[in-house]
Amino acid sequence: MRPVVALVPAAGRGVRLGEPTPKAFVPVGGTPMVRLAVDGLIASGAVHRVVVVVPADLVEAASALLSTTTSLTGGSMPPVPVQVVVGGAERTDSVRAGITAAPDAAFYLVHDAARALTPPELIARVAAELQAGSQAVVPALPVVDTVKSVDDAGVVTGTPDRAHLRAIQTPQGFAADLLRRAYATDVGATDDAGLVERLGVAVQTVPGDPLAFKITTPLDLHLAEALLGNGSPAAGRPAEQAVAR
Repeated sequence: MRPVVALVPAAGRGVRLGEPTPKAFVPVGGTPMVRLAVDGLIASGAVHRVVVVVPADLVEAASALLSTTTSLTGGSMPPVPVQVVVGGAERTDSVRAGITAAPDAAFYLVHDAARALTPPELIARVAAELQAGSQAVVPALPVVDTVKSVDDAGVVTGTPDRAHLRAIQTPQGFAADLLRRAYATDVGATDDAGLVERLGVAVQTVPGDPLAFKITTPLDLHLAEALLGNGSPAAGRPAEQAVAR
């Protein structure tokens, strides 16, 4: 298989979570989110290297926290190196730093540390689509709520057909050259696929997973704690075991 490098931007402060600690380092079930996210990537069996991007003042702490994650591969699989690099003020700056740290990648998986419970089989599914020839792949879930567009005054201007709407998760996977081209511009986007779309490249979707929700608010954190407390099959379980559940 061609080398897949996972980039984990974890330099955000996570103001909405209401915690004094940067969001990626807030514990869920006693384990920091970034550790859970990296464990899930490694447990997927589809990632050859992980680059975690953190604030400059947390490089040492993150390196110590992630120093033992390679043991998750087990068996005959080679260990997965985990590298910690310094991020930037914005998420795009952090992803660029990750890309720079892994110039030898054939594919990148960009994965939010806050999606700490993402099942390994979802990660493996995205990577498999890339290995099979897709240039850009994102996990997607159908939108179950009615969605309204509104103007600046909060007045409804339209109701999109939710049958054609999807909530997008991570990891988002890309051919390495494509993501490098997308990040060569200074155009903003709310996710990595948005930058790729601007290049006119088709983005493929694969089925997402409810467990890959983003832990952004205190309610999300309570939900994640409850799921781990109930033995939910989340990060850290090898993909083949998770599929068999």
